Amino acid sequence: MSDNTTPSRPAALGAEGRKTAADKKTAPNESTTPTEGTAPAKGTTPDRSAPPDRSATPDKSAPPDKSTAPGKKTASARPDRSIAPGKKTTPGTSTTPAKGTVPAKKTTPDKSTAAAKNAAAGRKTAPGDRPMTGRPTAPTRSATPGKSTTPTRSATPGKTTAPNKSATPGKKTVAAKSATPGKTTAAAKSTAPGQKTVPGTSATPGKKTAPGNKPMTGKTTAPGKPTAPGKKTVPGSKPMTGKPTAPTKKTAPTKKAAAGKKTAAAKGAEAPARRPRRGPRFSVARGWFPPLGTKGRIALILSLLTGLVSHGYHLFRYPLYLTDEGIYMQRAWSVVRETSLSPYTYDYDHAPLGWITLAGWAFPLPKQFEAFGNAINTGRFLMLLVHIASVYLLFEIARRLSGSVLAATVTSFLFNVSPLAVYFQRQVLLDNLMIFWLLLSLFMLLRREVTIRSVFGGGMALGIALITKENAIFFVPSFVYLLYRRVKGSASSRFTSTLWPFAAATPIGAYVTYALLKNELLPSGFDFDLNNPPADHVSLLYTLWWQLNRNQGTLFSHTGLLQTSWLVRDKFLLIAGVCAMVICLWIGLRDRKRNLGFLVAGTLALGYAFYLVRGSVVLDFYVTPLIPMLALNLGMVTDRLLKGTFANRFIRGAHSVTRVAVPSFAAFLLLASPASGYLVHTNTEGHTQIADQYQSKINLTGMQHAQIAWVRKHVPPNSRIIMDDDLWGELHDIRPFYPYAHSHWNASSDPDVRDKLFKKRWQNVDYIIMSNKMRRSMMLNNSDGRENWILQALRNSTRVWSVTEGNIRLEIYRVQ
Repeated sequence: MSDNTTPSRPAALGAEGRKTAADKKTAPNESTTPTEGTAPAKGTTPDRSAPPDRSATPDKSAPPDKSTAPGKKTASARPDRSIAPGKKTTPGTSTTPAKGTVPAKKTTPDKSTAAAKNAAAGRKTAPGDRPMTGRPTAPTRSATPGKSTTPTRSATPGKTTAPNKSATPGKKTVAAKSATPGKTTAAAKSTAPGQKTVPGTSATPGKKTAPGNKPMTGKTTAPGKPTAPGKKTVPGSKPMTGKPTAPTKKTAPTKKAAAGKKTAAAKGAEAPARRPRRGPRFSVARGWFPPLGTKGRIALILSLLTGLVSHGYHLFRYPLYLTDEGIYMQRAWSVVRETSLSPYTYDYDHAPLGWITLAGWAFPLPKQFEAFGNAINTGRFLMLLVHIASVYLLFEIARRLSGSVLAATVTSFLFNVSPLAVYFQRQVLLDNLMIFWLLLSLFMLLRREVTIRSVFGGGMALGIALITKENAIFFVPSFVYLLYRRVKGSASSRFTSTLWPFAAATPIGAYVTYALLKNELLPSGFDFDLNNPPADHVSLLYTLWWQLNRNQGTLFSHTGLLQTSWLVRDKFLLIAGVCAMVICLWIGLRDRKRNLGFLVAGTLALGYAFYLVRGSVVLDFYVTPLIPMLALNLGMVTDRLLKGTFANRFIRGAHSVTRVAVPSFAAFLLLASPASGYLVHTNTEGHTQIADQYQSKINLTGMQHAQIAWVRKHVPPNSRIIMDDDLWGELHDIRPFYPYAHSHWNASSDPDVRDKLFKKRWQNVDYIIMSNKMRRSMMLNNSDGRENWILQALRNSTRVWSVTEGNIRLEIYRVQ
C-alpha cells in the first residue's frame, strides 16, 4: 500500500484504535496485513509484498517512549505493544502512520499521552468519536493524506504527560478524565489482585476491552499476562467473567524487563490474594470478650468444686467462733425476733444490710437460727454459698478483664485455697457479703453490651455493698473509671453515666432516710466533739466522723497484724500479690487503651491497700476484701508471663502442653510446700502435718460447745453473766434462755445494761465466761476506764472451768 492512498487513523487515536485478538473480531473486507513493527500472528505468514513505510523510520534522536511502563525503556520503532503478539489486527485499519507525522517527542515517566491512555484503557474509538471517558473530550483531527497531522495537545513538545497508570498493579481503576489542553488526564488505574474493578475500566494491565463491553468483575486476571492466543471477541459482546484468562507463552515483542528482576505486574500476579484483616478479638472497653468455650466451662466447674471442698470441709469446726460473728448473728436474731436492728441501742457503727441479709436467710429455714446446730453455723453455711457465687463472678471478671481462661483459673485457685481466704471467708463477716456485691457490680459493668439494665443493676449492687460495709467506698474510683471507658462514645453515654450513680445512691439514700426519720442523722446541737459524745441520742454522721478519726499504729510494726496474723497465714498471696499489683499498674498505665483490664485490676487492689495502710483502726479480718483483688492481679500477670514465654519460637511446639503443665506444676508446689501452708504446714513442734483448716482431728468450735454445755449444767438461767458475743445466740435463742447474759462491750457502753442491770458495780456480776482473746479486748476497750468495774470483778473471781488446745484457752469464772 502507498502511504498517500491509505487513509490513516487519527494520530491521537493510533494507539487506542487498535484491537487485541482477545477482544476484537476481525471484520470482513478489511486488510489484515500487519504493518511494520507488529509481530506476525502465530501460524500465519506475514505479507512481505508491501514495502515498508519509510515514514515510520524511528527517529534515533528521540529517546525511547517511557509512557508504556514507568521505568522501562522502549525504542520508538519497536513493535507496537498495544497489539498483543500473535493476535490479528483489525481488518481495514492501517497501522502505518501517515506521512509527515511529527516523530514522538521525549516524554518523561510522569505523564502519558492521550493515545497511551486510550490504549491502556483498551477502548476502540472511531475517527471523530468521543473516547469513553469520565468527561467528554474534543475529537481529534483526522490525518489528511499527504499532509502532516497536528500533534495532539497532550503530546506537545516540551511538556510531559502523565504516566500511564494502567500498568501499575494494585490500584483501583477510575474513569479517564478528559484530555483538555493544559491539564493532565487521570490515567485508568488497574485494580489490585483480588479486588473488583469499576465498570468501564480495565481489570488487567495491558488488556483492552471493546467499547461498550463490560469489564471482567468478581475475579481478576493475572496482571501483565495477555489473553489466550486465538481467542476472539465479537465487538459489543460481553467478555468472559468469573474465570481468569489463560496466560500465553512469552513472545519476542513483549516488554523487556530488567535482567533478574520481575515487573510489578508479575509480582502482583504471583502474590496470592490477601484476606481482609480481622478486627481485634478482645477489648474490655468495647465488650469484645472471647467465648467461654468447652475448656473454659471445664475450668469453671473445677473452680467451683475446689471452692466447695476447700471452704465446705471442716466448716463447722474450724476456725473458732469469732466475736464479730456473734455480733452480726445477734442483730440478725433481733431483726427476726424483735423487728429491730439490734437487741441493744443501735449506734450506727455499721450499716445494717449485712445482718438484714442474714435474717432473710435464716427466717425461711425450718428451725431458723438452729437449722445447722446454732446461729453461727447457720450463718457460716450462707458464707459457703456466698463464696461459691463469688468464685463464679471472680472467674468471669478475670476472664473478661484478661481475655484468658488461664488467668481466670489461676485467680479462682488462689481465691479458693489460700489459707488466709479459708480462715476468714468461712466466718460470718460483713466483708464476705460486701465482696459478693462488689463482684456482682463489676460483673454487670463487664457485660458484652452496656444496657440500661446492666448499668442500673451494677449501680444498685455497688450501693448495697456500701450499706453492707462502708469500706467498699475505696473501690468506687475504679468502678467509675471502668464505667467511663465502657460508655465513652456511645449514644447513651450521658444517660448511663447519670443512671449508674443514681442507682448506687438509692440504697444509701434509704439508709440516710431511716436515720433522718428517727431524728438520728445529726448530733444534738450539731456538736461533733469526739471527747464529749452526744448523750441524748446516737447520730449517724457523728459515728461516721468518729470512725474516720480512729487511730492505730502502723501495720508494718513487729506487733502489727501484718506480722502477727496475715503473713503467718499466707506469705505467698500477700507478697506475690503486691508485686503483681505493681506490674498490672505499670502495664495498664503504659497503654490504657489496650490494657484496660490490667489498669482496673491494679487500681482495685491499690485502692483497698491504701485503706489498710492509712493508719486507722484495722482488725485482722479487714484484709478479706483484698484477697480476691490480689488473686486477680496474680492471675492476670501469670497469664501475661506465660504468653510471653509461649511466643518464643523454641517452645511453640509445646504451647498447648506447657500452658497447662506450668500452672499445674506451680499449683502443686504451693500445695505441697510446708512453707506456704496451703495444704501442709510445720507445727510448733517442728513436725510437718496437714494444715489446720483440713485436719479432721482439730475441732476448735467443739471447745466452745463444751463451754456452753457446762454453763447450762451448772449456771442458773437468771444469773447475771459477762461474756463475749460469740455465745450470745446460744444463750438467748435455745432453751433454757439466759436473758441476763451480756457481752462486756454492751455491759460497759449501753446505758440500759450498764446503769440499770449491773449499775457499774462488780458485786452485781455472778459469772464471767472468757473467750480466747476476751481479756486482751477488755484491756483495749478500757482506754477511758469504762470496763474498770468488769476487770475488778475478774480479779475477785475464781476459775471453775477451763480447756486449752494449742494457744487457745477458754475459761469460766465465778465472782465471789
